[in-house]
Amino acid sequence: MNYSTSIFKIGGKILENYENIKSTISQLTQLYEKNVFNKIILVPGGGSYANFIREMQTTLNLDEDLAHWMGILSMDYNGKKLFKRFKNLDLTDDFKVLREFKKGFYLFLPFMYLKKIDELPHNWDVTSDSITLFLAKKMKLDNCFLIKDVDGIFDTSNKLIRQIDTVQFKELRKSGKLAQLNIKSNNLKNRSKPIDYYLTQLIELFNISCFILNGSSNVYRILDFFDDSVNEKKKFYTKILRKKYYN
Repeated sequence: MNYSTSIFKIGGKILENYENIKSTISQLTQLYEKNVFNKIILVPGGGSYANFIREMQTTLNLDEDLAHWMGILSMDYNGKKLFKRFKNLDLTDDFKVLREFKKGFYLFLPFMYLKKIDELPHNWDVTSDSITLFLAKKMKLDNCFLIKDVDGIFDTSNKLIRQIDTVQFKELRKSGKLAQLNIKSNNLKNRSKPIDYYLTQLIELFNISCFILNGSSNVYRILDFFDDSVNEKKKFYTKILRKKYYN
């Protein structure tokens, strides 16, 4: 698989913990400096700000369009906060820069571009997960990465699901056979976190695989994933792909 250009969504639990985000940026920087990537694009999640907007929508009965754009603005805000800590990143809200420059380590603020093209539904089924895969499509990439604070998706037997197609995922989610997030648990296997609801539709539509990687500070899952010398059984991730009969 060609990783010369890749896009990474940085989840809220990574963004909002300094040790986690420092570890994530450090690992990606090492990969960039080793020329594993020619171009890295970071997309910040909405995190707690987006969750607050979701609560306010319910409390104040906000219009879905307004809540949608406020949620995306929260991604921009998190990106600007991230840039204050990591000045080595190239901050941009110009999508042309991402497409035209062949090399760089970019932090992308998506609001202006998404507002201009406005091709995604305006509801909470669409979060930064779906937005990142949507941007991957616009960049003509064949994969995207979601950096979260968990090792991937687990079933109710606490078994890591390394690969799953969209149909299998939706069946497991519908039947309640995916492990639920337990924020009080220190065991990563008990903290499996699902993707947003619209992501599977985009994977099916665009045939772009999506990987969940753990960016937490106490593990080095990102480096391990891209290291060919690491045994596959010692790598922790979940790959979500389109079912073959969609081809």
